[in-house]
Amino acid sequence: MRRADRLFQIVQILQHRRVTTAARIAERLQVSERTVYRDIRDLSLSGVPIMGEAGVGYRLGKDFELPPLMFTVDEIQALVLGARMVESWADDALQRAAQSVLEKVEAALPEAERPRVHNTSLFSVAFHVPEQVREHLGHLRGAIDQRHPVHMLYRDRGGQESERTVRPLGLYYWGSTWTLGAWCELRTDFRNFRLDRMSSIEIRETTFELKSPVTLADYVQSMAGE
Repeated sequence: MRRADRLFQIVQILQHRRVTTAARIAERLQVSERTVYRDIRDLSLSGVPIMGEAGVGYRLGKDFELPPLMFTVDEIQALVLGARMVESWADDALQRAAQSVLEKVEAALPEAERPRVHNTSLFSVAFHVPEQVREHLGHLRGAIDQRHPVHMLYRDRGGQESERTVRPLGLYYWGSTWTLGAWCELRTDFRNFRLDRMSSIEIRETTFELKSPVTLADYVQSMAGE
């Protein structure tokens, strides 16, 4: 990691915590505490209002603001790859949001760094994603955010269809398909539903309360125990 990138990350870490020790910063950046002490001293000498002392902790002055965003090469590649994956596999609204994120990142970069956004050699291959799955994804995202139950016709692995009303909790991408993690009213238990096996989706106007034992955390715990 370049020293300039490390100094910037130290400022970011301090900005997101009230008091942070040199040991925590060193662990986060994978450097020695001595390096952190030296970097903090240099940041202070350059005018960054860092308060605190060795062995106790550090924090930033309340009125300090970071300069325009700077990204490391790895961070730019991570953002570009993530956005390209969203563009390949998500619904139309998320695709537009991913493009908007990259445009904002590019605008925030120094002019000399902007070509990295387009020249990153990491790609997400877009195999055919059924339009129905993209449409389901957008509707289900909204249902999760607004806590609306979902009624649907679902086809299992054997082709048997059944009507289900579920409380949608989370969407999962598995590299080749999307699934919905939900509480199934018919089975009175957590279930996973493939989006490509859903049809006749209806988002109910009613809402459900998100509290234990039917929460996303409860679903994750249940899946981990199976």
